[in-house]
Amino acid sequence: MSMFRTFSRNFPYLRQQFAALLGNTSTAVKFICAVVLISYCFSFSDGAINILSVTPGLLMPPSFWLWTAFTFCFLEVHFWEVLVDIVTVGLCGKLIEPLWGQQEMLTFFAVVNLGVAVISTTFYLLLYMCTFNTDLLFTVHIHGLAGYIAGVSVAVKQIMPDLVLIKTPMGKLSNRDVPLMVFFLTLVVWLIGLLEGTYPTMFLSGLLVSWVYLRFYQRHSNGSRGDMADYFTFASFFPNVIQPPIALVSNTIHGALVKVGICRKVVRRFDISNPTGVTISVPGADQHDMERRRQIALKALSDRLSKSHHQDKQPLLPKTNNPKIGRSTQSSSIPSTSGVQVHPSNPVISPTITPKT
Repeated sequence: MSMFRTFSRNFPYLRQQFAALLGNTSTAVKFICAVVLISYCFSFSDGAINILSVTPGLLMPPSFWLWTAFTFCFLEVHFWEVLVDIVTVGLCGKLIEPLWGQQEMLTFFAVVNLGVAVISTTFYLLLYMCTFNTDLLFTVHIHGLAGYIAGVSVAVKQIMPDLVLIKTPMGKLSNRDVPLMVFFLTLVVWLIGLLEGTYPTMFLSGLLVSWVYLRFYQRHSNGSRGDMADYFTFASFFPNVIQPPIALVSNTIHGALVKVGICRKVVRRFDISNPTGVTISVPGADQHDMERRRQIALKALSDRLSKSHHQDKQPLLPKTNNPKIGRSTQSSSIPSTSGVQVHPSNPVISPTITPKT
């Protein structure tokens, strides 16, 4: 009862915040949020959970509950997960939808969730083949938008520049580290017992599916597919120390997939006829990619200008402790044969006229 009173007391504030979040979003974003919120009411029924969520043993033959691959993503059994889903979809409508468009955002939503259902089911099938535990096939229920949340983090890494979010004693945390960091966080929370085991499985599946789609298959307005930029490689998700071995393994797998015909070889076009220089166009380098590179360049230029401005404020000549200079300035004046007198209080040399005797 106390939790219900707390929620009812804070309900006007929550409604105001969510109204501001979803105010200027499209109808598709509002529809997804509404369905997630309504589906939470079915989480109190075990029968509804069995019908709406993906059960690995029932998605495969002979049952073929194929509709669960399209309904599982809207079902959450915890209210805090509902709030996280609504905030994530709302931010997707604010950040990603203006760049991609409503149709591409819905395509990304469908591809990621469908891929999460297939990969998660395959994962539990492999676990069953290793352990022969039937509970992995018929008592595990896959549901929620954990995979789509992972996909949104990958899309944000692709679109936004490398911004430093947090500075820690162990190093800087940028937005490129968010996908992998959140995955390990879900593992820790699962080990503590605050999350189901399906959540990290779905999150990792969402990372893989979203990266593969954005890297190789997403269609752009210029007719190209994917994003073959160097900052969006699979190794770029990991810390710099372990990127070389990860890149070696990922490039080997990609080369094998190219030979099989599943993936296409990276193609770069060189336009030497350009009078202003050599123009290199990479497939997937769309308008948002150019804007991202421009922001990175502006940020680097601003950092360099701030450093140079700080150095200009420092004195050009440091103070010296040479005793000879100190003794030379103690006298009130220094006579000279040329009739010139130096005053220590005034650095200007002024001539003195001596009357003839």
